[in-house]
Amino acid sequence: MKTLKYIRFLVLTGTILGCSNLIAQTVSGTIFTLENDNHKHPLPGVNIYWINTRQGTTSDVEGRFSIAAKGVSDKRLIVSYLGYKTDTVQAGINHNLEILMSENSRELGEVEIGARVNSSFISHTDPRKVQVITSNELRKAACCNLAESFETNASVDVMYSDALTGARQIQLLGLSGVYSQVLSENVPLVRGLASSFGLGYIPGTWMESILVSKGASSVVNGFESTTGQIMVEYKKPSGSEKFFLNLFGNHNARLEANMHSAIKINDRLSTMLYGHISRFNNPFDKNNDGFMDVPRNTTYNVMNRWDYSVPDKYTGHFGIKYLDETRIGGYMNYNPESFTGDTTGINNGTKSYGINMHTQRLEGFLKNGIMFKNNADRSLALILSGIYHRQNDELGLNRYRGDQKSMYANLLYQDRIGNEHHKFLSGLSFMYDTYDEQYLRYDFTYLYQVAGKDKDATPDSLFTIYSIHDTTYQLNRDEIVPGAFFEYTMHLADKFTLIAGMRADHHNRYGLFFTPRMHIRYLVTPETVVRASAGKGYRTANVLSENYAIMASQRILHINPDLEQENAWNFGINVTRDLHLFGREAQLDAEYYHTRFLNQVVVDLDSMPSDVFIYNLQGQSFSNILQLQLSLEPVKKLDVLVAFRLNDVNITENGKLRHKAMSSRYKGLFNVSYATKFDKWKFDVTLQLNGPSRLPDTQKMPEALRRPSSSPVYPQLLGQVTRKFKYFEVYIGGENLTNFKQEDPITEYDRPYHTHFDTSMVWGPIVGATVYGGLRYSIK
Repeated sequence: MKTLKYIRFLVLTGTILGCSNLIAQTVSGTIFTLENDNHKHPLPGVNIYWINTRQGTTSDVEGRFSIAAKGVSDKRLIVSYLGYKTDTVQAGINHNLEILMSENSRELGEVEIGARVNSSFISHTDPRKVQVITSNELRKAACCNLAESFETNASVDVMYSDALTGARQIQLLGLSGVYSQVLSENVPLVRGLASSFGLGYIPGTWMESILVSKGASSVVNGFESTTGQIMVEYKKPSGSEKFFLNLFGNHNARLEANMHSAIKINDRLSTMLYGHISRFNNPFDKNNDGFMDVPRNTTYNVMNRWDYSVPDKYTGHFGIKYLDETRIGGYMNYNPESFTGDTTGINNGTKSYGINMHTQRLEGFLKNGIMFKNNADRSLALILSGIYHRQNDELGLNRYRGDQKSMYANLLYQDRIGNEHHKFLSGLSFMYDTYDEQYLRYDFTYLYQVAGKDKDATPDSLFTIYSIHDTTYQLNRDEIVPGAFFEYTMHLADKFTLIAGMRADHHNRYGLFFTPRMHIRYLVTPETVVRASAGKGYRTANVLSENYAIMASQRILHINPDLEQENAWNFGINVTRDLHLFGREAQLDAEYYHTRFLNQVVVDLDSMPSDVFIYNLQGQSFSNILQLQLSLEPVKKLDVLVAFRLNDVNITENGKLRHKAMSSRYKGLFNVSYATKFDKWKFDVTLQLNGPSRLPDTQKMPEALRRPSSSPVYPQLLGQVTRKFKYFEVYIGGENLTNFKQEDPITEYDRPYHTHFDTSMVWGPIVGATVYGGLRYSIK
């Protein structure tokens, strides 16, 4: 009935608003470049914005763009793209503008222009709340991979998921990153067995931009997004450097090399090769708990993509990527070659402990697009992708093996309804996942437990094994999900935009379900935009691969065999106001988001400190997020960002509603960036203020192992200086320069096979101040 009411509401809204005959004031067109044969080819990803404003957009994969013009007095567009000459175009109100860009043979930045787009900005015209993080923003920090790309971002939190593996997880709208859909150019990417480590599989220098969309996203890309969507745009042959090399190293001897090279085969075909090698083999233990603060790591990552284009007729993209990664962590003396899988040395505390993890991953995608003559709004596209992921891990005496095979297909058709103010996008999708997971773990009963009470235990009985119980968890499943979707878009006079979508999917385990989503954008004044969104999201939890901290601990595992599909509603409202401060453009952004789960797979670390219980939600689970952000330019080329966010994240565990563990109550961010003339010198400083997080209940543990009920408030400072030369640039920077670190990330670290050994109690940075440097070399 609720779904039926929602459909009626959309129909009624469309009928009322469809009566309006307002004419949109927009400028649209296509960006081209000339190849060697003097044929025009579209340029995707070009920055287009009104001069002396921050109101802008980017061209799509076919080079097309549309930008709102109402309220803009100076009708000149700035058009800029890496490797091409920046141009100023007199636009007027033109719906068929063609802009031809020429390659820039001189050093980029030699010509100063009157306005510029920030390295990170909120799209003014998109009905969805989308923050664009450009490659310039990614260069403000070390940014070795996607997981490390949000240090200067106020919306996304990055933290370690445990104290052993080095895995980093993100939080968006106060909730785990698994509720955010991560895609690369509309292809689902980080999901399934890659949930814990997948953000590290995308090198930072490969990315052209990151689009962070909060709240309900489009139904076009599936049903799995609940709190938002993170879209990665890779650098492409048509707009990338002919050759690029990045060398990176820090004072802890972490070394990385990244490269990419673009080759134009002919006027229609081009290819690009990407390479990445990283290595860390200098373990250290600065908190003196015997464990490596950072695991040893070796990663090889390569990708090759091919782009084929026939202007105004067809475009095709094909790519293949392979990754091989090894992580070795644990005690400083851990050697996987000599480690034995028996209990020798546990009783007297001499047995070493370590993790030995090996990942192999193969990805492939194929995207095809067909354009129709004389109708720029009509197109047909087919997206295909496949993933094979293999994981083999040793975690102490425990063993985990996981295989994932996934296939994704999405067929899309786009057209207008009557005129350009009414458009639709519809299609069919198919998802297939097969998982083969096996987890062998050993649980120990000690003599003191047989005696019954800790206070009666002798020192010998505390750590003497009485019995061993081994359990094999076989979590195999197939997921087959065909689906269909329809999304309607209405533009009225550039003041009002409505996107209403619905998709229906049939899951082979959970049956038929519907995913409604809606976005509204209203231009209150030329300087003020109000957005609202509502939508639903679904996902299937991967309880082992998403919770490595559990497998790398001695908590006894209890999994409900009848876990249901997770699903939640998300509602949001956002107000963006363009201002004039200090005689220059500024922007104030305020947002509120509410997420409410109808079902959630709860990972309960509170009920018993020696156990973990995984079960379906029985009660409430919700989050309320309020964020304010101000960006301004007090003097020329000095950018300032100030943001503050309140997190109210609650979940019911064992019948008690409480603030979710490891979720900070607030976060503040202050970022300053300055560039000299022609960007020859760049200076970036970011200060984070991280609020307290509730810690899992440890009152039932022995007194010596108990922890406070919450973590402290702590700051983090990072900065970077970059010097640009004609063909290369060098940079030096520091992370966590306040040198704040959690001194006790591992509970009962001296007895890793004992009852209370736990690596999940990580709430802050594990590594102290880190200094790094690097070189970027490019041939345009």
